[in-house]
Amino acid sequence: MKKSIDIICIGEVLIDFIGHQIDTSINRTKDFHRFLGGSPTNVAVNATRLGLKSVLVATCGQDGLGDYIVRKLKANNVITSQIKKIDYKPTSVIFVSKSTGTPDFIPFREADAQIDPSQISDDLLEKAKIFHTTCFALSKDPARTTILESAKRAKQLGLKTSIDINFSERIWNDREEAKLVLKEYLATDPLVKLSEDDCYRLFAESKTEDFIFEYFHGLGASTICLTKGKEGVVLSDKTFGLFHQKAMAVSEIKDATGAGDAFWTGFLYAQLLNKNFTDTIHLAQKLAVLKLQNVGRLPTDIDISSFLEVE
Repeated sequence: MKKSIDIICIGEVLIDFIGHQIDTSINRTKDFHRFLGGSPTNVAVNATRLGLKSVLVATCGQDGLGDYIVRKLKANNVITSQIKKIDYKPTSVIFVSKSTGTPDFIPFREADAQIDPSQISDDLLEKAKIFHTTCFALSKDPARTTILESAKRAKQLGLKTSIDINFSERIWNDREEAKLVLKEYLATDPLVKLSEDDCYRLFAESKTEDFIFEYFHGLGASTICLTKGKEGVVLSDKTFGLFHQKAMAVSEIKDATGAGDAFWTGFLYAQLLNKNFTDTIHLAQKLAVLKLQNVGRLPTDIDISSFLEVE
């Protein structure tokens, strides 16, 4: 079957209310601006800006915020046929501090976890190349079971799986349960993205690079990309070894929210183009830097592919 979809993104769709005042606590933030949010949602939207075909599998409320979500997704050319609206839970929202570092947040989770198997058919999977999700999305049922079972089917059908291990104890307060669920997902050999902050939260203490790579390789992942903020990126691949890349200079950081999603979109984009890991990380970093210089989404007044200078 012809692969007409580049990336299926499955997981949380929500509204980010991002603080207007920069580098202050939520306690001190006076007002918030509304943005389309959710890590897989960001990847799906970013992917279309790169000329890819993306489908978002997610659930929101049958309410004004849900209407806003679908309208914004369609405006960004994301395929919305697998978005479900429900009337028994409202759209999930998160209040986020605007920050040049790791932002603070308060989640109000409602509809986002109500993803069921009817939203992911074998026909949909057979048309796609990459199946991407997040630790956030795996934190609650029924979405968790739906995603795990769908990922196994995706693997059998020849898709490359992917995960952003964006673990937070505020979203998932049982670390041991999280590790068991991640073990099940990583058995599909996904491309893995995680940050030092994610690792600190998952293990409740600092871990060395060697420990992190050995741990996640041991669960079945061949390729692990560890982002380290100002210290750059380190990638470990079972076949090709270690890759270190310094952080790119950023003239002005306006908002760090979504920078990791921009990075990972660039990473998946480069892998779809069969780039080597050095070029893949470089392209991913360029997209993350562009996001850091903008509040909310990637800028709409430039051609992203031209900016990335992809050959």
